[in-house]
Amino acid sequence: MRQIIALLILTAVAEAQNLKSNIPYASPALDRQVLDIYAPDNARNLPVVFWIHGGGWQSGDKTLVAQKPQAFTSRGLVFVSTNHRFLPKVEMGDVIRDVARSLGWVHRNIAMHGGDPRRIFVMGHSSGAQLAALLATDDRYLRAEGVPFDALRGCVAVDGDTYDIPAIIATAELRQTLHGLPLPDFGHRVKFGNDPKKQIDFSAVTHITRGKGIPPFLILHVAGHPDVTAQALRLRNALQAAAVPVTLYGVRETTHNRINDELGRPDDPATSELFRFINPLMAERHP
Repeated sequence: MRQIIALLILTAVAEAQNLKSNIPYASPALDRQVLDIYAPDNARNLPVVFWIHGGGWQSGDKTLVAQKPQAFTSRGLVFVSTNHRFLPKVEMGDVIRDVARSLGWVHRNIAMHGGDPRRIFVMGHSSGAQLAALLATDDRYLRAEGVPFDALRGCVAVDGDTYDIPAIIATAELRQTLHGLPLPDFGHRVKFGNDPKKQIDFSAVTHITRGKGIPPFLILHVAGHPDVTAQALRLRNALQAAAVPVTLYGVRETTHNRINDELGRPDDPATSELFRFINPLMAERHP
């Protein structure tokens, strides 16, 4: 009965938001190269949220967005949720290029769905936070898709632990070694490659420099969790050193999954911080 009620609620919400599902963003589209678009009624020239799900680059789905679509569309934004292919069927570079290609499709086509291609917020949770932060700092991926950096109004990275990949690899492996535990079979070293150059290149902090046009950042993290807090501080410090506007917000009494599941709820502190961040960045620019 609960599942039926939940399905009815989701269906009603989807209809109210004009949900368009499983739109291919590549041609030909390979497995999982699809996205969903949620738009308010009569949407026209609205700011766009581009959301990347978490799941360790090897699981997750674009449909696992909880109340986020309703939270954004009710405030006059178009919400896009994308899938990407998974490790280990493809390599990390393919995953990154998938989300860049998806964002390229959005930039070229979102006007037909009521969105403004010049006002895009890229956001993600966990592994999606790493992907979002990398797209917003390493302009090579979006440039290859014809997306100018100034189309990005902001980046929201939610509880990621891989903005500095060599650091998280060293931290995790030292912890395991000190406790006499085996290294994980499919940990960050395997996911990002054993080549130190690749680990550095896939790290958002590597690509942060002054005058590059990097958009403002909001970094949300579980307060007190040692790994995500350290990585959040590392990213914040690198952005500050490059004079990029950045807000760091640690959420208390939550978990890695809850911070994502509750994002969009009206009583959620992280949601309040998120809209406090994006509201002044949504205004249209006039020449």
